[in-house]
Amino acid sequence: MRAPSTRFLPVWRSQVLVTDKSPPQPSWIGPKESEEHLQRAESVVLLGRNTEHTYFALGLRPSDEMSPASLAERGTFRRLRSVAPLLDREAAALLAYAKAMVHYHHQHQFCGTCGAPTVSADGGHLRLCTNDQCGQHDFPRTDPAIIVLVSSGKRCLLGRQPTWPENLYSIIAGFVEPGESLEGAVAREVREETDVQVEQVRYHSSQPWPFPRSLMIGFTATAANTAIRLNDGELEDAKWLSRENIAQGLRQGTLHLPSSISISHRLIERWFNAEGSVSLKDIVEPE
Repeated sequence: MRAPSTRFLPVWRSQVLVTDKSPPQPSWIGPKESEEHLQRAESVVLLGRNTEHTYFALGLRPSDEMSPASLAERGTFRRLRSVAPLLDREAAALLAYAKAMVHYHHQHQFCGTCGAPTVSADGGHLRLCTNDQCGQHDFPRTDPAIIVLVSSGKRCLLGRQPTWPENLYSIIAGFVEPGESLEGAVAREVREETDVQVEQVRYHSSQPWPFPRSLMIGFTATAANTAIRLNDGELEDAKWLSRENIAQGLRQGTLHLPSSISISHRLIERWFNAEGSVSLKDIVEPE
């Protein structure tokens, strides 16, 4: 940790330190700059090493009302979701890793079995119960969540939650429940939220989603019926949209889609681009 080639990434209140340049980059600090912060850090996690550096996440105490003034000249603490589209793949992956691991340490300071304090071990990849009669080992967990593009003919199913920005619509998603298969979760979530029954469920791709510790598992499916009823109150609206509806809404500003970094955008884009001569990117990012 004291080697000159070591670098630390400060994380504070689920925000990562990035430079104020355009585009921003992770603001890594060296061992000398990190000394005062290491003494107060809630967690320190080894992220890995390459031929140049060894990288650590430095979890600052969220109880601190303000981020350390000494870091102000190094950049600004920002939400990863807002800066991820501006970062290259390696930088975004490291920041996502750091954010998720710092969250893990913040959430597991006490043993879930006996309530005793826990301590970090194995470079921050394990927390040990300090009660000798318990000795519980707690490892970082990832919560699986499904997300699915449901189509019916030339239309796809989009919905929105009431807390989302105005006119933002996405595809159906939800967490996998205990004892449930991924395909079963797809069918249940779509049925619970929209009353639509699905068939031909097919895996598409996955994406780590460290907000705070999920893995999004993407699917496509075909609707067996198209009547919509909002059953569980999670959505305030859901509707079937054609490619023409989506293109018109995006051009007029009456429809917004998820960020281009998200698997939801990728699934919508794949479906949209499957037919027609205009790609979704041409509409979202016109020249």
